[in-house]
Amino acid sequence: MKQSMVYRMMIDGESVASSATLDVVNPATGEPFASVPECTPEQLDRAMSAAQRAFRTWKRDEDERRLVLDTAAEALLAETDTLSELITLEQGKPIAEARREVAGAAAWLRYYAKLRVEPEVIQDDAHAKITVVRRPMGTVAAITPWNFPLLLSFWKIAPALAAGNTVVLKPSPYTPVTTLKVGEVLASIIPAGVLNVVSGGDALGQRMTEHPVPRKISFTGSVATGKRVAQSAAPDLKRVTLELGGNDAAILLDDVDPGAIANDLFWAAFGNCGQVCSGIKRVYVPQSIFGEVTEALLGEAKGVVVGDGRDEATQIGPVQNRPQYERVRELVDDALNSGARAVSGGKALNNPGYFFEPTILTDVHDGMRVVDEEQFGPVLPLVPYTELSEAVDAANATQFGLGGSVWGKEEDRLNSVAADLECGVVWKNAHKMLGPATPFGGVKWSGIGVENGPWGLYGMTDLQMVWDKR
Repeated sequence: MKQSMVYRMMIDGESVASSATLDVVNPATGEPFASVPECTPEQLDRAMSAAQRAFRTWKRDEDERRLVLDTAAEALLAETDTLSELITLEQGKPIAEARREVAGAAAWLRYYAKLRVEPEVIQDDAHAKITVVRRPMGTVAAITPWNFPLLLSFWKIAPALAAGNTVVLKPSPYTPVTTLKVGEVLASIIPAGVLNVVSGGDALGQRMTEHPVPRKISFTGSVATGKRVAQSAAPDLKRVTLELGGNDAAILLDDVDPGAIANDLFWAAFGNCGQVCSGIKRVYVPQSIFGEVTEALLGEAKGVVVGDGRDEATQIGPVQNRPQYERVRELVDDALNSGARAVSGGKALNNPGYFFEPTILTDVHDGMRVVDEEQFGPVLPLVPYTELSEAVDAANATQFGLGGSVWGKEEDRLNSVAADLECGVVWKNAHKMLGPATPFGGVKWSGIGVENGPWGLYGMTDLQMVWDKR
């Protein structure tokens, strides 16, 4: 694909260019391969106005909404080859993972096309019938990150549209291409104004969150940006859903079988080059089996193919963008300079693009940046412990609270640790298992609100009580 590839926004059902553009870089080469529009304030106003107008009719016909979502799912699947290639070009992930991302986006659409939330009658007697219903909010401003550019867009689009809202969507400036292509693919399926896709940098995101039209902001990204989104929403009392960072801990019990869990542990940490909010970021390992666990994970790391995601043999692609690549290097170097040992990896690959070796660190402890901070890259620190209570306390001693997991055989201890972990999602003998029907959200600094399942739909609605006097 050549740098001359130019993409356009979708506003009110029309393909729209702009006087200014942004380059989009392929992280496997470090070179631009496409350009996208930089949405102007006037174009954003047009998108918001279109969404506001379309809401008046879109909210009224639930059967039409279900049909549109199902048809949109079919359209995405029909474009799997094109969309997955674009995901890999701009995000870097292996092409097989990109195909699964397209399939996941379609699955979210289909789930919400079928989900029914019935009115709840809370009183029906001689005095009154009282019903609680869910009403659409209006226009949703959706802002998405660069690690799953297509899938996480549909975590927002599907429930928002199913509930009867309209959407103005802004993808990350690092990965806008696939999302803009989706706007083009769905333009003939979703009525004009119902889904508008705009592109631009951070200034556009701020204009969206401060714009008077949206009644809801759904944002996925960093804690720092999430706080700014909340501040922007506050003066207008916009509702917000914030899915922010995580520093997920996996706690291993001393009865665990290292060989049996090594593969699941490894890929829960290194899948998508470690760029998963709910991925494992640190592992607490009993001192008595630390050597066995380390060797088992090293066995998984050996032979892993790191390379350009367009190669079918690639298992781990590059870090998505240069700032994140430099952050990963900084955290690993800081750990090594502080006494950590890289038993696997430990450095960048000497080739074009933002490639970093899958890195497993030992001789680390809480208080090191690589343990305390979210690396969001192909890095996994293994932290030994002697008392289980110490591991639980360490896992909770953070402002993050997205996910966590406990691994072992004894059910009572599994349940006890799971109950003590301060996070929005807890897995037992698994990690990073998510689906359209399962709620996902964080506590503490990891977010506000919940996505997916009926709870994700509730977050896109206002509750209304209807009192019918007898």
